[in-house]
Order: sequence, then structure tokens, then C-alpha cells
Amino acid sequence: MTIRVVVADDQELVRSGFAMILDAQPDIEVVAEAGDGAGAVDSVRRHAPDVALLDIRMPRVDGIEACRAISAAGDCRTVMLTTFDSDEYVYEALHAGASGFLLKDVRRDDLVHAVRVVARGDSLLAPSVARRLVEQYTRPAARPRRSDPRLDVLTARERETLLLLARGLSNAEIAAELLVSDHTVKTHVGNVLAKLGLRDRIQAVICAYETGLVAAGDPPPGGADRAGPSPASARK
Repeated sequence: MTIRVVVADDQELVRSGFAMILDAQPDIEVVAEAGDGAGAVDSVRRHAPDVALLDIRMPRVDGIEACRAISAAGDCRTVMLTTFDSDEYVYEALHAGASGFLLKDVRRDDLVHAVRVVARGDSLLAPSVARRLVEQYTRPAARPRRSDPRLDVLTARERETLLLLARGLSNAEIAAELLVSDHTVKTHVGNVLAKLGLRDRIQAVICAYETGLVAAGDPPPGGADRAGPSPASARK
């Protein structure tokens, strides 16, 4: 199956470069390019792509607003592009519905891999990297623990699964922690996403922090350091 992609960036050389790299792949077709967020949203509406690659900072309508509109309108998944890994808009972009983000100096192979990963419905970021990002961008707004009614739809085991997702564990590690099979964990993760109306694991992590299930700085299960690599090193 061919993965249909829209590429949006206000810098023509950057936009054309990404489009050329992706279009050269036998399983990827760039169906449109756009120079700003408004053009990206229009292109997605007209071409119904599988993935939209969006620069965060664009004129008229920025990438975050475009991502929010695209995520709300249909099944197209979005990957955000940023110049700096410390970009203050990363968390906001993920909250708007992005499945992850890439730095603009991403390697060719990593760009192609990211599009394929997101197109098949997975998150671009490893769970451990997602946890580090969410901690960084939610720390200034840390709130006291409370019972959030959004979590009432989850069973006790599904709530445990969400907690472990937010702490950066993979499916295999969650299975070991809960003493269940990998298949059972996949079922629990799927139920969590469906019940909470979430697109992927990244949004599940964000939800866990926003509802107070996890707080920035919480120790991981077993006291081990599961933080994983920093976002900068994760792209290498």
C-alpha cells in the first residue's frame, strides 16, 4: 500500500528536499506541498493523505493550528518539524494531536522511517522519550494529585497500564510488571486509547500527566531509571 504524504514548510528548499526524499521511496507518494498551515489544511482536505509533515513555525496559520485542524477533521496523522529540540512548542504540538516530531536536520533514513511508523498507526517517539518530553513541558504547570473523572471509564488494570505507559515502559516491560502476556498488554493499551478517545501512546502519556495519574519526577516502577535517552540523543 502506498503511503500518501503532504509536506508543509514555509522554506521552499527544505520543503522540496523532504518531498524529494520521500517521493523517491517505492511505498511513499508526496501528493501535495504547502508553504503555510492554511495550505496544509487545504491540501489534506483535497488529497486525503495518510501523513502530514508540518513545520511548527509557519506564516498565517502555524503548524500547531494546522495540526489541530487536521487531527480533528479525519484520520490523517501528523508529524511536526522543528529547528531546535528545545522548541517550546513541542508539547503544544503533541497536545494538538501530533504523533511525534522531528528535527529539521533529521537524517534521510530517519525521515523515511518516521513516516512509515506514523502511517501504520504507531507513535513516532519511543515511550521513554515521550515521557521525558512530557515531563519537561508539564513541569511548570504541575498540579496536585486528584481524582480525575476522565479516568473513571478505565478498569483498575487499564489504569495500571496507563500509569506504566506514562512512566516509559514498553509493552514487554509492562507485561513483566503486571505478570501478563504481551497480547494481554496490547489489549489493555487498545482499551485505554479507545475509552479515553486517544490517538496513540504519546497522547496517553500526556493524558496521564494532565489527569494527575503521574506527576513530573515520579520514580519509575522498581526504582530503576527508565528515563532512556534524551530527545537529542534519541534521534541519532
